[in-house]
Amino acid sequence: MLAMGFLDCILPALRLYLLGLRVLIKQLLCRPFTLPELALQHGRVAIVTGGARGIGYETARHMASLGAQVIIAGQNELEGVSAVKKICEENREAKVEFEQLDLASLQSVRQFVQTFKRRSLPLHILVNNAAVMLVPEGRTEEGFERHFGVNYLGHFLLTLLLLDTLKHSGKRGSCSRVVTLSSSAHGAGEIQLDNLLNRQCYSAHAAYCQSKLALLLFSSHLQQRLDRGGFSVSSCAVDPGMVDTSLYRHLFPPARLAQTAIARLLFRSPTQGASTVLYTALSPSLEGEGGGYWSNGRTEMTSPNTYDPQLQLGLWDSSCRLVGLQEQHQP
Repeated sequence: MLAMGFLDCILPALRLYLLGLRVLIKQLLCRPFTLPELALQHGRVAIVTGGARGIGYETARHMASLGAQVIIAGQNELEGVSAVKKICEENREAKVEFEQLDLASLQSVRQFVQTFKRRSLPLHILVNNAAVMLVPEGRTEEGFERHFGVNYLGHFLLTLLLLDTLKHSGKRGSCSRVVTLSSSAHGAGEIQLDNLLNRQCYSAHAAYCQSKLALLLFSSHLQQRLDRGGFSVSSCAVDPGMVDTSLYRHLFPPARLAQTAIARLLFRSPTQGASTVLYTALSPSLEGEGGGYWSNGRTEMTSPNTYDPQLQLGLWDSSCRLVGLQEQHQP
């Protein structure tokens, strides 16, 4: 039994690091996607979770430079206010602000949505960017494993509570868009619907991969529901690639040393990582082409289990129960 428990913890790490090596080699062989010039976004409103640093910051900064009104949603107020200040120093015309959002608390998610809706603003773009990676074992406010709770369930609830505003803001020829950041790590993920919350042996690697697979299943199933309802909202998932950000700070120590040594040379910059996010969120060439998994500026195939309709629906229904959503909040 001890040997089985050890393998249950070690094998997910090996799978993730081998997958990461393959992704890095592929990334080095491909030219980074160059973001085309995008139209001005005056009058459009965007929310970017985790927009105070890394890919989220570059996404928020670029959107603001195009004239969009951007709300950076994050947990760290000092970090968020600093990001807003930097963007405004770069562009005095920027319409950007920070709002408190702790994805580890469903109550915080609900409070954020209530605060936003009281302003009667439209919402044209929602970027589900914030994430934790390989954090030590811990629980969210409601008792969910942190990767599953922060990366997935928090964004699941946020998106569905904002969906009515997204629907009202989109129109034919100018759809609202939900862009959810997943990862190639989804390929090493597993979803067991009868055991979503409990693991005999905690593995941060397995938990991270599970959360990224869950995000991809959610993004795909959301698009199917939007299509059936005929709503002017599109949903897609994006893999930004291996990007030099602070997301890797909880790597296993030897891997962290290797990552630190090679990241600036071999990883993409946050600006490059944000390119596909911005493209899927803003490009007029993608109008009406919802869905898909985007990487380096183009759609890619995902792991076979992401196409399982029963898994998608089962995860959706389970997630609704976990966050306490009723049918009227679903598309």
